[in-house]
Amino acid sequence: MKKISRKSLWLTVVVLGLCALVFFVWRGQGDARSPEARYQFTAITEGSLRQGVSANGTLNPVTLVNVGTQVSGSVKTLYADFNDKVEKDQILAELDDAMLSAQARQSEANLISARASLDLARANEDRMRTLFGQNYVSKQEMDQSVQVLKSAEAQVRQATAQFDKDKANLGFAVIRSPVSGVVVDRQVDVGQTVAASFQTPTLFKIAQDLSKMQIDSAFAEADVGSIKVGQSARFTVDAFPNRSFAGRVRQVRLNPTTTSNVVTYNVVVAVDNPDQILLPGMTAYVNIVVAERQKALLIPNAALRFKPPAEAGEKQQGGFLTSLQAGLRRPPGMGVPRGRSGAAGGSGAKPQEGEGMKGQAYVLRDGQLAPVPLVLGITDNRFTEIVGGALKAGDRVITGEAGVAASSSSGGGMRFRPF
Repeated sequence: MKKISRKSLWLTVVVLGLCALVFFVWRGQGDARSPEARYQFTAITEGSLRQGVSANGTLNPVTLVNVGTQVSGSVKTLYADFNDKVEKDQILAELDDAMLSAQARQSEANLISARASLDLARANEDRMRTLFGQNYVSKQEMDQSVQVLKSAEAQVRQATAQFDKDKANLGFAVIRSPVSGVVVDRQVDVGQTVAASFQTPTLFKIAQDLSKMQIDSAFAEADVGSIKVGQSARFTVDAFPNRSFAGRVRQVRLNPTTTSNVVTYNVVVAVDNPDQILLPGMTAYVNIVVAERQKALLIPNAALRFKPPAEAGEKQQGGFLTSLQAGLRRPPGMGVPRGRSGAAGGSGAKPQEGEGMKGQAYVLRDGQLAPVPLVLGITDNRFTEIVGGALKAGDRVITGEAGVAASSSSGGGMRFRPF
């Protein structure tokens, strides 16, 4: 019984091995079908192409005024609320002015007293001057009367300044709008005490004109070099996902912001908002067109990412059966290694001259795959401009294997975001 069991086990192993070998041979023969049937092809076309850089930003009013108070006190009355339209010098709120009013009255009383002292000093000075002319008083007494008069005049000026200050503080108890606009924020309530000891507290925020807004966006330092003032921009907001809005770059601010070793720059995009449907604080997804071509020679990015199976995957596989499968699958002419910058190594192809990113695509020539070196221009991550190479409109390039979904990831250094 034991011998029969061992023979059966060995027979089973041999049968499974033969089945595996037959499977790999069959699969390799199946992949050896004609290249026309094995690969997907796409023709080179001509058309327009736009390349953009993207970032997120925040919609803000062009002019946002923080209305504060220069005096301390409790809020007695509010005359404006959220979303209210206000005019310049319109009263927004009033503070309790009991202390300020008392201080103003005290200063006024001090001013009256100083003026009375001045009148007395003038009368004494006139009297002493007359007596000095008649030699009834000495020169010293005359000088003392002049000094008292000047001191009284200075006291009047000081009391006047203090009275003007207290009267101005009393006027500051009434908060007025410095501009015409819309109240977008109110930060105080009736009865709340505001203290203006060290800094001016903010009571209201007023947007001067919501029909003109701006987007403060943070673009990476790698993208900011291609952004110029006046370039057109498109953006969307979550409130209107199916609608695209237009803007224009107004300013590229020189002050960088560094967060987690990532440097960004604030790019200000001017936006017209005639319907006032765009609200302050909305998140905007901005795309700025940095390059545009008309009648450009376009190649799909999938063609630039394509690599023959002999290059893409078989070098990472091992084992006897895998090597056998690779030998069966590799048609003649495949497996030519690529050189640097996408040029075909050992193919005798001369690298293209001119500026631009180097790349290569594969075409079918005489039933075999042939790499074609290219010089690439701008890209929108779907198509790339060909600025140099042996391809023309109508030429068919390989974008992938038949029945295999093309990779959606960008490759070949295409770092620009979709527009």
